[in-house]
Amino acid sequence: MSEPDPELEGFATRLFALARAGETKSLIAYIEAGVPVNLANDKGDTLLMLAAYHGHAGTVRALTAHGADPERANDRGQRPLAGAVFKKEPDVVRALLEAGADPHAGSPSAADTARLFGQSELLAWFEDPPEHR
Repeated sequence: MSEPDPELEGFATRLFALARAGETKSLIAYIEAGVPVNLANDKGDTLLMLAAYHGHAGTVRALTAHGADPERANDRGQRPLAGAVFKKEPDVVRALLEAGADPHAGSPSAADTARLFGQSELLAWFEDPPEHR
């Protein structure tokens, strides 16, 4: 087994930091240059998961427009939509629903998470998404 390349690890770390910070323009430039849109870190968190969890709806929309999978779970089985519900990020929830995220998938699902935290507005969205109102 070969040793990890410190330069490559540093580059990946910078990409994940861009997702966490919502640096959409820079992140998408890398995606358009060939970085895999579903790149994941050592915990299975994708760029989309990190952007969603940190409340960056614009970055979420840009990543999903470039093919990021809103249903991809991390190594703990968590999905971006459940993370956005947990963090109380309605704009991110809306962006993920628009991208086709299933609020009833995963364990816990986004719907389970919303029930647990008493987020009745989001539960209503899961039955009647905002774009259909």
